[in-house]
Amino acid sequence: MAESLRDQLLKSGIVKQVHEEKRQQQTQVPRKPRPAGANAGKGRPDQRGNAKGGQDNRGQANRPQGARPPSSGEMDLAKAYAIRAQAEATERRKAETEAAEEARLRKERKRKLQSLVEGKALNKPDADQVRHFTYGEKIRRLYVDAAQLVALNAGELGVVQHGGRYLLLPRAIVDEVATLAPGQVALLVGSGETAEADDGVPDDLMW
Repeated sequence: MAESLRDQLLKSGIVKQVHEEKRQQQTQVPRKPRPAGANAGKGRPDQRGNAKGGQDNRGQANRPQGARPPSSGEMDLAKAYAIRAQAEATERRKAETEAAEEARLRKERKRKLQSLVEGKALNKPDADQVRHFTYGEKIRRLYVDAAQLVALNAGELGVVQHGGRYLLLPRAIVDEVATLAPGQVALLVGSGETAEADDGVPDDLMW
């Protein structure tokens, strides 16, 4: 008996293939097309980690909320104050350094002056001759004996103010004092000058 057409198709696998395709078509659900612009506003992260199209907040994270950045005028004023403060500090340090150096020099001069005149004064407690001279815009007096008065008027002796006293000293010592501290020399008659011409006070002035 000849095979039917159905049997022949089943053997060839065509019917099976058609059934498989039909089954697959029935199980597949058609996907609705996505409208254009559906992803608009959903930016992708860019290389800096910010949403594409969004704002870059770098530089604002560390700024206090509500604080405004300083203007150029405020920055210039702050810079000017800083420069002025630095200049004043420099001037103060300079003045302090100069004052300290001046004090050191005065102390050194005083020490050297003490070394020069110590033990060399010729003042005599029993001297009865008065020698007047001008020092510090005032008339001063020094008691000497007769020989010292002659030597003083001849410039062989001189007078140095030190420690609140007027010391009668040899000319060589007075010359050294004049080099070290000229303001301390109270009386020194120059060579070839008379006593009256040097200090403007006559030798015999008495009061």
